[in-house]
Amino acid sequence: MKIAVTYENGQIFQHFGHSRQFKLYDVADGRITGEKVVDTMGSGHGALAGFLSANGADTLICGGIGGGAQQALAQAGIRLYGGVSGSADDAVRALLDGTLHYNPAVRCDHHDHEHGEGGHSCGSHGCGEHSCGGSCGK
Repeated sequence: MKIAVTYENGQIFQHFGHSRQFKLYDVADGRITGEKVVDTMGSGHGALAGFLSANGADTLICGGIGGGAQQALAQAGIRLYGGVSGSADDAVRALLDGTLHYNPAVRCDHHDHEHGEGGHSCGSHGCGEHSCGGSCGK
């Protein structure tokens, strides 16, 4: 398994189509066996699914992502875990131990609205899948 994470300064970058880097994790027997950061070389939106596929990724963890990019990933056979924020390394460990909070219905166009409870925006966690540790009342 090879997991790709949208990446910026150790954190999950929140806009898939604007990702300048991905951190790639090689995984065997449920453990990380290698990791490296790769530059996208200016690839954007639609080209990123091909970039990930060419780098051997079969899984993606990201923040926001649009419908077209989701379709391109599905066509490339890359499993998507969207609506995730925080540390890239922590997210991969959470995925491997089955505790990753993500939003299977994530869309980039949801990042600017507010939920109404507590005044927080969904950019701080996945819409519908609250991963704020219970502080938001969900």
